[in-house]
Amino acid sequence: MERYKEQDELEKIENEHIINLWQPLEFKIDKEYEYIVKNKIFMFFSNVLYYGIAFPVLKILNKLVYDLKIEGKENLKDLKTGAISVSNHVLFLDCSMVGLAWGIKRVYYTTLEGSFKIPFVRRLIKLLRAIPIPNDIKNKEYFIKAIDNLLQNNGIVHFYPESALWPYCEKLRNFKNGAFDFSVKNNVPIIPMVIKFRQPKGIRKLIKSKKDVTLFILKPIKCEENEMNVRDKVNKLKEEVYEQMKKVKDID
Repeated sequence: MERYKEQDELEKIENEHIINLWQPLEFKIDKEYEYIVKNKIFMFFSNVLYYGIAFPVLKILNKLVYDLKIEGKENLKDLKTGAISVSNHVLFLDCSMVGLAWGIKRVYYTTLEGSFKIPFVRRLIKLLRAIPIPNDIKNKEYFIKAIDNLLQNNGIVHFYPESALWPYCEKLRNFKNGAFDFSVKNNVPIIPMVIKFRQPKGIRKLIKSKKDVTLFILKPIKCEENEMNVRDKVNKLKEEVYEQMKKVKDID
């Protein structure tokens, strides 16, 4: 009993964001909410912002601030179906690193509903393909349908299975089931991505105190076709992805 109590306490702690952002606005998700906007005018401005402004600016910014290196891009080349990428959540800009890893491919990013309560940011991230995860459980079914439809039409969605943002956290935290449930149900692969920190070198170690970043893209992992029930498949896939990411994370 004591062991389960400790596990519950640990999970509660890991679900909490270390940094809480100002969220003064109201934001309502209901069954009419459009998770994936298909309006042509919206899509035009979204593409201009994403590819024409955000992509080049963030590429330069990540290089200057983090000396970002991306390894394993070849593991994204042969994907023929929808896919889910997952990564540890350790920086405010780590979603931009994921976007740079995917390149020109259209990627949607799941985020907490609270992100859409921040002035200006809410409209910006909507254009940059953010999808809010509803807090109210009765609205989750519409979110699930939107993600299912996206994956079944060869779309790409990024999840943070750790859920909460812990800046510069060096350890891999416990994973939630969400991404792996979608993977099993829609028969699409998981692409693990691992953000690791490294000590700055050369002149960089003289001018900055924070560590630099390498993003590792691992080989796609897919649920095996077998007689296991769905829950066991989800748990097995989650454990396999976690172990593969942990191996990379633990390498010095």
